[in-house]
Amino acid sequence: MGRTATRVKDQDAPLLEVAGLSKSFGPVEVLHEVALRVEAGEVHAIIGENGAGKSTLMKVLAGNHMPTRGEILIDGMATRFTGPSDAEGQGVVLVHQEILLAPDLTVAENIFLGRELGPALFIDRKTMKEQARQAIKELGADIHPRAIVGTLSIAQRQLVQIARVLLVPHRLVIFDEPTASLTPVETAALLEVIKAIRERGVAVLYISHRLPEVKEIADRVTVLRDGRVVGSYMAEDLQAADMARLMVGRDVAKLYPDRADFIADEVVLQVKDFSVPGYVQNASFLLKKGEILGFAGLIGAGRTELMEGVVGLRPSHGSVAFNGHPVSFPDVKASMRAGIAYLSEDRKGKGLLLTKDMSINLTLASLRQFTRFFQIDRHRESKALDDAVKEFDIRAGSRDLLAGQLSGGNQQKLLIAKMMMLDPKIVIIDEPTRGIDIGTKEQIYKFIARLAAEGRSVIVVSSEMPELIGLCDRILVMRGGQIAGEVSGEDMTENKIVVLATGVTSGEAALAETI
Repeated sequence: MGRTATRVKDQDAPLLEVAGLSKSFGPVEVLHEVALRVEAGEVHAIIGENGAGKSTLMKVLAGNHMPTRGEILIDGMATRFTGPSDAEGQGVVLVHQEILLAPDLTVAENIFLGRELGPALFIDRKTMKEQARQAIKELGADIHPRAIVGTLSIAQRQLVQIARVLLVPHRLVIFDEPTASLTPVETAALLEVIKAIRERGVAVLYISHRLPEVKEIADRVTVLRDGRVVGSYMAEDLQAADMARLMVGRDVAKLYPDRADFIADEVVLQVKDFSVPGYVQNASFLLKKGEILGFAGLIGAGRTELMEGVVGLRPSHGSVAFNGHPVSFPDVKASMRAGIAYLSEDRKGKGLLLTKDMSINLTLASLRQFTRFFQIDRHRESKALDDAVKEFDIRAGSRDLLAGQLSGGNQQKLLIAKMMMLDPKIVIIDEPTRGIDIGTKEQIYKFIARLAAEGRSVIVVSSEMPELIGLCDRILVMRGGQIAGEVSGEDMTENKIVVLATGVTSGEAALAETI
């Protein structure tokens, strides 16, 4: 084991204490003298902008990274984990922000991977399946334990990952953006699970950019900025606006930009009786020029699959008209050439090449613009990156950074910049601000509004109802693979959206107003 005890266990010590903790990657120090205390039975939130060092701190505490200097104390005893397994052996477990599952295995196989039940040659698959089903059910989800993980949505995979971690005996659970891909209904179920964990005396470290959620669940809040602790506060003493100000160092008074009242009557996209086998049935909708159209719904409602079908990423049937002309997109290249840009919800898996640098990622979709005599014009490519960094405020310490080394917010900005190189007429953005801090959200919202003001049309798929309400002109709500209804104007409320998304009565959905 990796623990080195330098003192007798202190019965009055906090479960976790961090003192003078720093972490460097080469010459870059990303954590600076961090101090932190977490008590048993406490939910302690860690908030900060993208790149503030939150995920790095969590990975150090879970044994994924070794600290450069400083110490970690468990029950008052100095501890140095040799790796994640060592940390888990002492009850410290981490729910990663990234999905770390085997896509070709089933849900049950992933949940018990490496700790299968029964003798090596006689694995008890029946018990594993039932325990996996129960673990998923406790999170408020309905995912079959025999489902192949690679066929699940990002949100469903996240729930499987949470279930896997919670089956490990734990004293301290670290959640890194656990609800980033979840709708309010799924989020509420997870928060109830966390409250139950707290009641058992388990400590929770909780990272989230959803500040109302932090306000609801946290006992204490610690703010990181640029790798340093700004301060620790009792959650009851902070409002969401206070947290935002502490995170970004300024007031974020107006999150959503003003929208022009005028939307052209011109229909740029007409989808009729459109189906994606196994996911969407007979969906029909219109998109007008200069409009921001939202798509809401619960996990598995078919929102992402509908968009992927429209742009040629999934087999589908039905009619699509673009600028009044019938079109058929056999693949995503065809829809891009027509002027439709699709930004996947899975920016790490499908949007960017994480092991390549920013220049390659920026120009990949529009490589013809930078090719001359069968060679890439590196000077033009470099100039394009300079322009994109300036226009989209991509913050990177070096131009040579790999895309995977950027924070989540800067990855999203790079993905947006990449797709805008195509000069699209229609932009479809799936989960535009998942895992992104409030300051960067504000920037992305302004950019989306600017696209509409320029006469482009935008479709926003989001699990965050306040985001859709604050940003969109209309919202279509999906349920069970079908479009259940539309809300606009004064009817764009969380209550009305939940009624359509769940099929419950308006009285039952009234609770959504407090989510």
